[in-house]
Amino acid sequence: MLEINKRLLSIIVALSLIVGSVATFGIIEIFDLQSDDIEVTEDNQEKNEKDSNQDTSANDEQQNSDRNLDILNYTMMLIQENYVYDVSEEELIEGAIEGIVNKLGDPYSEYMDPETTEQFNQQLEASFEGIGAEVTKIGEYITIIAPLKDSPAERAGIRPNDRVLAVDGMDLDGYTVFEAVSYIRGEKGTEVTLTIERDGTDEPFDVVIVRDTIPVTTVYPEVFSTDEGKIGLLEIRSFAEGTAAEFEEELKRLEDEENIDGLIIDVRGNPGGLFNAVEDILKHFFEDEEPFVQMARRDDEPLVEYIQGYGEKPYPVAVLVNEGSASASEILAAAMKEVGGYEIIGTGTFGKGTVQQTMALGDGLLKVTIFHWLSPLGNEINEVGVEPTIYVEQPDFYYTSLIVTDEPLELNMNSAEVEKMQIMLDAIGYDPGRQDGYFDEATEQALIEFQQDQDLNDTGVLDEESKLILEELVIEAVGDYDSDLQLQKALDVLLAE
Repeated sequence: MLEINKRLLSIIVALSLIVGSVATFGIIEIFDLQSDDIEVTEDNQEKNEKDSNQDTSANDEQQNSDRNLDILNYTMMLIQENYVYDVSEEELIEGAIEGIVNKLGDPYSEYMDPETTEQFNQQLEASFEGIGAEVTKIGEYITIIAPLKDSPAERAGIRPNDRVLAVDGMDLDGYTVFEAVSYIRGEKGTEVTLTIERDGTDEPFDVVIVRDTIPVTTVYPEVFSTDEGKIGLLEIRSFAEGTAAEFEEELKRLEDEENIDGLIIDVRGNPGGLFNAVEDILKHFFEDEEPFVQMARRDDEPLVEYIQGYGEKPYPVAVLVNEGSASASEILAAAMKEVGGYEIIGTGTFGKGTVQQTMALGDGLLKVTIFHWLSPLGNEINEVGVEPTIYVEQPDFYYTSLIVTDEPLELNMNSAEVEKMQIMLDAIGYDPGRQDGYFDEATEQALIEFQQDQDLNDTGVLDEESKLILEELVIEAVGDYDSDLQLQKALDVLLAE
């Protein structure tokens, strides 16, 4: 049998020791010592003994490393010689790398084989086809960080922290994030069924999503004109390579052409992205040499990062956040809150306080967590999040998933799907009188009025046609700025200053 290359194996094992490491630079002072200036003293002897002990320790570590490599090499040889099926050296090496990374127990560190690497790279292109949701793995579950704004996932009612149990009936237990994503993504126009587990619901439920093209444009501007003033809105949907340039261009336009009196930065549902993108955006709102984040690793003291800011704006600024704001979004929110003193409006953020780096490994990629970050004042973010300065929840219908039922909903039924219908009817102006899931006569009357206004059969029974129209109108209501309570609060706050 071909013996496994020892150098390759040493690289695999070394990965488990250096994951998360970064380059460290030191300054070595060099002194020119003449031979007759050196005096052998007791201190010199102690130093020599210490150096000798360090050399011995290093040798011992090397020997231990060699023994471990021998064990790994022998294990692979035993498998190839004795396992019931043929297994290639490449498969075993990939398995070894995956095992090393999985041993970290970090949901954000993982090895991507060539196939998943190709899928990962596609996400960096101008667009891709799928459902439009950022996912991670928390514990044993594939978990939604956030659906992208105006994506099929958002329109289907997918929410942050939803746990995806299955894709088209296939159990995702034991799958990595990129393995799961490979089944969730697909061609535009095709359907995928996600089995979702959500806190507050009694049982898992299915959500059918029609895949679409997901653009990677990241900054969307809007202007709100009132008698009290003009407020600009810059919605950042992710922090990608071109995001900072997009943001700067749109901000300049709002200032020079629209003459805005205030600005709202919206990072709701923004799952994060590139660290340098958020740093470049923060420069527009900070003075020079102000702290904006702390970076920590292992037992070292946190390193405070300072920003080369352009100075504060002459107008008030507020930031919108929610439970789908993660990672780079939280860096922005925490810095704006603690250093800039800006209002943060919405609900608590996701709580992803780690930074990953992606490195080429053969034809695959190794993504590892290299830093644990804290807010500028040293507050924990990971699994905690950033709390808003002004807490505002959205209306109930913002959080309601689509109705999933195999039979029409009618009088005297009692179910979670009836409750969804009641919430939706109320959202578009038809008061059912209750929202507890019981289909009573008041609910029936509200449904009849809705059906009459939409030129549907006014049976008081929610059939498929009525259901689709109802859901369509609710999705429109979610996109209506007037029903966005968090945005309306931000406008009120800025116009009052």
